[in-house]
Amino acid sequence: MYSTELGINLFGNESNKKRKINRIDILKKNINNFKIFLVIAGTNTSQIPGISAAGINAKSRRITALADAEFLLMGASKDHKYKLPPLHAGVTPALISHVCSKLINVYPVVVPLGIEVKPYFNHLIVEDRYLGPSNCLTTGKSMPRKRVINLYERGLAIGKSLKQPILISESVPGGTTTAQAVMEAFGLRVSNLVGSSLFKAPRDLRRKVVQKGLFNANLKTDFDSFDVVAAVGDPFQAFSMGLLIGARLANQPVILSGGSQMLAVTLLVLEFLGAKNKDDFIEDVFIATTGWLVKDNSLNDLINLINEKYDVNLLGLVSPLNFKSSIYKELKDYEMGHVKEGVGAGGISLLAYLNGFKNDEIVSLCQQNLEMMKGLGQISLEKDC
Repeated sequence: MYSTELGINLFGNESNKKRKINRIDILKKNINNFKIFLVIAGTNTSQIPGISAAGINAKSRRITALADAEFLLMGASKDHKYKLPPLHAGVTPALISHVCSKLINVYPVVVPLGIEVKPYFNHLIVEDRYLGPSNCLTTGKSMPRKRVINLYERGLAIGKSLKQPILISESVPGGTTTAQAVMEAFGLRVSNLVGSSLFKAPRDLRRKVVQKGLFNANLKTDFDSFDVVAAVGDPFQAFSMGLLIGARLANQPVILSGGSQMLAVTLLVLEFLGAKNKDDFIEDVFIATTGWLVKDNSLNDLINLINEKYDVNLLGLVSPLNFKSSIYKELKDYEMGHVKEGVGAGGISLLAYLNGFKNDEIVSLCQQNLEMMKGLGQISLEKDC
């Protein structure tokens, strides 16, 4: 893993040091011009007990994405509508993303897909909310193919219209499981590499869920990316495929902020593109994540599997953010391996660092906002669920 003078670690199998630095410079030149998208999506895969830490139970996971989006936009507020669901440990990464988006003066665009409830805050309408969450992937029939294509085409149109670089982030409870299913559908053996918001990834459970979904999907040999998302994916993947391709057609750099879910989208796009121009396409695409997610090297191994399979040089960037100096257990839990990433925490904090903000400043603001959250009752207690 290579480290820049800013403390930003780089991962992936690209060996050319000069090229790596040049690619970081691409981001620095565009630093004050990024548009941030938060895609919040619903999949009934999240309702499987033990599959996700994004809420302590199935009921709370229904509201997680909405609460994350509200907090990203509004921060700690007495007028909050959605309580952040209780977690076994830590606190929502929306806290990090809110603090850092305010520091860099960016107001994110929220895209709700399959959420059912119409958000009261500003958001981008892409499809009828009454379509609801995608089915559990175990059915092998997550969504109709027509819905997948419609989401892709909406994302493509938005991406092609862009006049500035973008950062794509997500809040999709159950999304690491659909990500694993998508990657395994295309032959990558990733069950021991895909991360989790849980302290200990539920690998055995996920393996069984994915196997059941792929068995029921019964994909034939000539399937494509749309078929796979329709079988075992989620709405976030369909829309983000289009958004990523559209942005690159508009010659805009793209930061995919997250871990395995962003790599699943990248894989879907690389499969969709066919044999030509893959490396040119990926040149200005970056995976950005937190240091907590790359601690065990599995994300590095995962990105290298994709680089080798498609003969590309996808680059991963690691935000220097850490909570070692924090006085709060909820933030120190990140250092213990809880939560790790989500809501664009890695990529948005990376932009803050590239803007010149220091770790102590970000930690201090996270602590202040955490204090306010507690004081305003914005975090649910287990008895509320």
